[in-house]
Amino acid sequence: MRRRTAVLAIGTATAMALTGCSTMNPGDGSTVTLNMVESLTNPARTDLLKDLIADFEQQNTGIKVNLISPPTEQADQKIQQMLQSGSGVDVLEVRDITVGPWSNNGWLYDMKKDLADWKGRQALTENAVAASEDAEGRTYFVPYGFYGLSLFHRTDLIEKAGFDKPPATWEDLLEQASAIHDPGKRQYGYAFRGGANAHSNATAAIEAYVADRIDPANGYKLTDGSMIFSAPEALDAMETYLALFQKASPKSSVAWGYPEMVEGFSNGSTAFLLQDPEVIATVSESKSVGEDQWSTAPLMAGPSGKTVQPLATAGWGVADGSTHKAEAVKLVEFLSEGEASATFTKENSLVPILKSAADDAFYRSGPWASYVTMSENPERFLVVTQPRGVAWWAEWQQRADTDVQKMILGKLSPKDLLAGWDAYWTEKWK
Repeated sequence: MRRRTAVLAIGTATAMALTGCSTMNPGDGSTVTLNMVESLTNPARTDLLKDLIADFEQQNTGIKVNLISPPTEQADQKIQQMLQSGSGVDVLEVRDITVGPWSNNGWLYDMKKDLADWKGRQALTENAVAASEDAEGRTYFVPYGFYGLSLFHRTDLIEKAGFDKPPATWEDLLEQASAIHDPGKRQYGYAFRGGANAHSNATAAIEAYVADRIDPANGYKLTDGSMIFSAPEALDAMETYLALFQKASPKSSVAWGYPEMVEGFSNGSTAFLLQDPEVIATVSESKSVGEDQWSTAPLMAGPSGKTVQPLATAGWGVADGSTHKAEAVKLVEFLSEGEASATFTKENSLVPILKSAADDAFYRSGPWASYVTMSENPERFLVVTQPRGVAWWAEWQQRADTDVQKMILGKLSPKDLLAGWDAYWTEKWK
């Protein structure tokens, strides 16, 4: 991916009026049926997509869309099987961790020429445009939104512990979480991620500690070309991160993944949670934590006062094997513009792709305000591109998650973990 130079959340241009998808009919009275497959499936999201699809079909009377919604745990494997067969899928959900292997195998269609005259492109934020293109300028998907970290925190517990504001640095987080931590009362400081995707939060800490020397185009490298894992500051970061588990987290969090972390915060048992904006909707529905008891804060900084926002994305793409590419691209355009895009990002608590979000009060108040703060201070909250599109990303995730769990169980030292990670990426990029 190309370097992203501003936070994805909020653009600065004025809102642009967008026209809806124009009526499209094959002309011979027949109907084209598109098979669309989603990946990050949940019931509410599927219902929302069906509503948006119904709007699309109403405006394009010659096109019907068959939405396929596999269980999330099996979805990417299901999509891959469909892509390998060369048929059965037209529009699909493409993630930054799947676009690399799927495009390398020739399974995704490059929409660049098709989108050249698309008016909706002008309404996208600079970073949404950048995320839609790979290093060679090919467009295999248009992002529907972004996932970026912020610190969910209990305002009441912070105040009770004697602090007047949420943590601004990782060291502050360790101090406050440790002060709040009281296992005897089943009150824990931090919702640690020790299970699935454990490496992501550990890497966020490392990137914060090396923020003033990080390569914006490759978040796993320093500007001198060496790996971030080799930096002396990386060891400080991992020791602080390990201390968060040892001094401020429930012991069961050694196996916590996304569901357990979010549940730990939304049920009131943990005071701090590092997560994506989609969790805002979940916590807002909590019966255990009131609206006045929690909020979000910007991502914590390292010693330099800077931090790195490791943003992730996904979007809609077209299968190369589709025999209805023109109609499929039309659906991608519809979902990526105007009311359809705005509705999808709000309902799924995603960082939006449209410039018009700059003027939307929804994103400038409450839990979303931390994202505005980060977007308005790009010199402190640096946006970098992680190498999530490399062919070995899935292999890396599995290895790194295992290493983090070994570390928190005392079977691997932070120093040895970092040495292993440095050797792994150095070898891969030879």
